[in-house]
Order: sequence, then C-alpha cells, then structure tokens
Amino acid sequence: MEGFSVVMLLFLIFAAISVSVIKDLLGAIIIFAVYSLVMAILWQQLNAPDLAITEAAVGAGITTLLFVLTLKKIRGVGK
Repeated sequence: MEGFSVVMLLFLIFAAISVSVIKDLLGAIIIFAVYSLVMAILWQQLNAPDLAITEAAVGAGITTLLFVLTLKKIRGVGK
C-alpha cells in the first residue's frame, strides 16, 4: 500500500470518529461530506471508478444536500 493511501485511510478514520463526536450538526454534515469524498478517492485508488463516481454523487452530493435541507427545515420549525 502506498503512502498516499495510508494517509487517506488515517484521514478517513479521523473523519469517521469526528462526525460521531462533534456537537455542531452542520459541522457533522460537512465532515460527512469530506468523508464521502475521501472514500471516493480511495475507491479510485483501488481501481473501482464506478464505485468512486457513485460515492461522490450519492454520498457527497445528494446525501449532503438532503442533510443540509433537513437541518434548515428543522431549525426553521423552532422559530
């Protein structure tokens, strides 16, 4: 395993722990998006471009958008 993949795996572990520990919901959503992008990079490194594209589109794209819209709607309810 090359050095870049090891660094990305360590960053992936750090992001996974951070997203479950952080108290700020928007911050957790952003870290989750970064987690998905790093996962997409790792899929590409493993020569799985179809999984990389799917992870980037669904994990970092659509899911993040839905989380942000849901958070906006939830914060709007309390007003």
